[in-house]
Amino acid sequence: MEIVILIVTLVVELAIAVYSIETKQSRSRIKSWTRIIMCIGFVMLILGGVVVWEYTWALFAGLLLLLAFKGIVTLLRKQVYIRPYKMFSTVWKYLLLALVVIITLVPALLFPQHRLPQVTGPYSVATATYSYEDKNRIEEFSNQGDKRSVNVEFWYPEQTEGTYPLLVFSHGAFGIKTSNASTFTELASHGYVVVSIDHPYHSFYTVAEDGKVVTINSEYLQEFNDANKGVYSLAEYFDLNQKWMKLRMDDMDFVMDTILEQVELKKDAVYELINTQKVGVFGHSMGGAASVALSRERDDIIAVVNIDAPFFSELEYDHVANELTAKSAPFLIPLLNIYSDDVWIQLGSSSSYIANRISNENFKDAYTVHFKGAKHLSLTDLPLYSPFLANLLHEGRKADIDKYVAIETQNELILRFFDYTLKNKGHFAPKATY
Repeated sequence: MEIVILIVTLVVELAIAVYSIETKQSRSRIKSWTRIIMCIGFVMLILGGVVVWEYTWALFAGLLLLLAFKGIVTLLRKQVYIRPYKMFSTVWKYLLLALVVIITLVPALLFPQHRLPQVTGPYSVATATYSYEDKNRIEEFSNQGDKRSVNVEFWYPEQTEGTYPLLVFSHGAFGIKTSNASTFTELASHGYVVVSIDHPYHSFYTVAEDGKVVTINSEYLQEFNDANKGVYSLAEYFDLNQKWMKLRMDDMDFVMDTILEQVELKKDAVYELINTQKVGVFGHSMGGAASVALSRERDDIIAVVNIDAPFFSELEYDHVANELTAKSAPFLIPLLNIYSDDVWIQLGSSSSYIANRISNENFKDAYTVHFKGAKHLSLTDLPLYSPFLANLLHEGRKADIDKYVAIETQNELILRFFDYTLKNKGHFAPKATY
């Protein structure tokens, strides 16, 4: 729809420019009426539900209102001073206006309207956000001596009785806590309390309860980009990953402990819904790696879902051989691995994924699923909200799988897995490839 509106607007303005050149009139009643009708037409599209009003349309709507107001003023004038006609002036004004139209439509083009993924559960879903301060940790990304503060958001069944399993999610390297909101909503609609964590300075941005905004740390961003470019030695790369894992695990550990304490105090309705005996963790990319790592440390985690992540915590660095090797401890917790093409092709070749290999006997009981045609971010909601940004972050490589098929199939698999492992409900036998 956004592209159609852009094309129609540019064509109409081009027609106005051609008419002005042909009639040698820079101002005319037809021009004024055309822009008024354009504004009215856009309003009708909104009222009719063809265009779903979002803040992304604000600039374009403002431009149409401005042009319509100018047209009304022109029509109301009884006498108008007619300037000498200049074709060059008409041409450059059209080009300038065309540029302004494109600029005002950029937000709508970057974040086009879309349908939300299907929600199949019987419960309506509510959300709540909190900020937790860890009094035992100093914020390492700040020189102010502040305590580490972590922001979280809950998705939970609304107006229900009883208690439900708790699922803790960790986002990817530059992600945000709503990166997989469709997954959280689907899970909550089936009777789960889902909490997603923003990892400050690892997250693209995060907003605290008091309104404080924290953006991604530039040094961390540079480290991550350099690591992907192969700038570091293998030893340096290993140490960086362990450092990132520790921050993520400490955040998740702290959030889980805080929630368990709040459940005992029962200060808020969301905590009263949580069954502390049924806990699962999951995450995308670096968050998936942290989820696997944390499940090694905590006895109360019953099931894990790893979305497109290497098992960083399962690696050891051999200084003599200068290579990464997989640890030898069996992984005894139910685990579901979901991989895109981006990771699948690395399982047999990249040393970072040596522990993830299907041949690793320590994970012989894990469920492993490959989404053929999917890219790394196909397993988040980003392609729904902004296909352009998803393709840009994939370096221009478009996913072959339909974005709704990818996220809705993933949501179904994660739901079935947690139903099976946390609720003893049904059976779980996923296909190897989707």
